Amino acid sequence: METRRPTSPAAEEILGGYFPVLDHGFVALVDYMGGDEDIERAARVSYGYGTRKRSATRGLIRYLRRHRHTTPSEMVELKFHCCMPIFVARQWVRHRTANINEYSGRYSLIPLLFYTPEHGDFALQSRSNRQGRRSESAGEVLHREAVRRWERGREEVAGLYEWLVGEQVARELARIDLPLSTYTQWYWKIDLHNLLHFLSLRVDPHAQKEIRAYGEIMAGMLKRVAPLSYEAWLDYQVAGTVLSRGELEALRRLLEPAGDAEGIRVRAEGDGAGGTDGAAGRSGLTGDQLRELGLSGREVLELLEKLRPADRPDFDLDLSAMKTAEHFAELMERAVPGADVEG
Repeated sequence: METRRPTSPAAEEILGGYFPVLDHGFVALVDYMGGDEDIERAARVSYGYGTRKRSATRGLIRYLRRHRHTTPSEMVELKFHCCMPIFVARQWVRHRTANINEYSGRYSLIPLLFYTPEHGDFALQSRSNRQGRRSESAGEVLHREAVRRWERGREEVAGLYEWLVGEQVARELARIDLPLSTYTQWYWKIDLHNLLHFLSLRVDPHAQKEIRAYGEIMAGMLKRVAPLSYEAWLDYQVAGTVLSRGELEALRRLLEPAGDAEGIRVRAEGDGAGGTDGAAGRSGLTGDQLRELGLSGREVLELLEKLRPADRPDFDLDLSAMKTAEHFAELMERAVPGADVEG
């Protein structure tokens, strides 16, 4: 029967389709409730359908996003089916504003699928970032040796798991030595406001690459559910920034009234020298003057970083990569140990 619920044709096109992530993972949009028009109706507490022009809806959504009026976007919800390594899930679950139901290793046998980084994603510890890796990949020889050792360790723990299950040891005990690289699954339902907060952090270039891969696919799904909200999020959160009091004061000093119809002119002349003081000095302020505004040396560097032009990414989905639920069901079934034990 024909639904009376508001739907998005672009979202309907991918509903129930599974998009591969990493080597064994996936993300699927399994359901959604509402879209951009529902945000507008919630904001205006209106019961009219199709009574507003799309341009008016866009203007309101951008106003709400710009001025942090987030409650109307809580009226839209998305539900995902996700499969990811446990270490990604543990980062993910820190976002406590969602409803989660995870695959139970106490009730079901765990598919013995493990994440292995490709050489391009295998890097040494960053010298400047305690929680990240360097941008350049490590040597191929080191990567091959790491993969060899990972596989050897996983073969041993997988064999232990299969042996314990075969000996009828409780599954909740048999699983306890499986590594963080083991894949898990969950259903994850979240409202649009909190999803945008999650995505803002997880598609950021500073996020761990593995969880960023999931965020980018989910952003592409959001684009199909609520394209106007997606656009505003890109403009104000992803490609925009927030300035502190000190940073705003620094910008005020970089700008001075021109005293004519042109309004403002920028006091920036010449190319200047490199470095923090030189970069700031090119625009009329030295690093010392910026620090006098209460900015630390690190904040000065962050201000200069914020002033650089930001990329505006496009998270379009590759529909040719979409697979069926049965594809991944067969993959998981083949990876479950001792299928004959169930009999």
